[in-house]
Amino acid sequence: MADVLILHPGEMGSSIGQALVYKGHRPLWISEGRSESTRSRARKSSMYSHETLEAGLADVEIVISVCPPEYAIDVADQVLELGFDGLYCDANAIAPTTARVIAEKFGDSYVDGGIIGPPLYRHGTTRLYVSGNSATRMVKLFAGSALDTRLVEGDSVAASALKMCYAAYTKGTSAMLLAIRSLAQAHGISSALRSEWELSQPRLWDRSEGSGPGTTRKAWRFAPEMREISKTFEDAGLPAGFHEAAADVYERMAFLKDSEPVSTHKITKILRKD
Repeated sequence: MADVLILHPGEMGSSIGQALVYKGHRPLWISEGRSESTRSRARKSSMYSHETLEAGLADVEIVISVCPPEYAIDVADQVLELGFDGLYCDANAIAPTTARVIAEKFGDSYVDGGIIGPPLYRHGTTRLYVSGNSATRMVKLFAGSALDTRLVEGDSVAASALKMCYAAYTKGTSAMLLAIRSLAQAHGISSALRSEWELSQPRLWDRSEGSGPGTTRKAWRFAPEMREISKTFEDAGLPAGFHEAAADVYERMAFLKDSEPVSTHKITKILRKD
């Protein structure tokens, strides 16, 4: 059995905690400064709490970081400053160059991770891709659980590169569809666009209809992720503007974080600055 600290148990992190419980491990979290919704998720996932990060780190040999990408380096630094010398898995949606900064801090104790799929409340939906010298320890940790953990061949940050490529399409094209629908509305040709799509791209209208409700509450997280993707393209000598624009789309929706799902029709009005 392993004691594993998850920083921090949002929807994804708490579901990872459940996967650890299933395997007989002991997942922990830090309660200091966390919201009541976070506390509720942790309780439902049977996670053990520590009040402070210092206390939590003293009680575990593995840390998994699952936080908004803009905080990934800060979280890693906080863990290091408290003298943690166990296994550190960064499972955030970050560019390979960002991941490499963290990898250099932890050395061989670092595992690069990339999560693809929704919070894992059933088998077969979610995968944790891992890379690095110690990545096989993460594969063994979750073996047989709901979290399908797979080793990515390549350099130490290959898992982050895979995550960036995958999300560049899924979340990037959702942002593009919302922007296209908003543009069509601005020109008064939404009905004509729908008719043409039904002829030539029969599933595209339905996908665009789902993009608004599907991203309403997550757009605040998607915006910084799009910037990490943009950075990944730029670092590879490729045009980065696609995902800078996608970040802008999601930033315009960020205030909807705590709202109920909003229709694509309403999102198209929100996106336009007129």
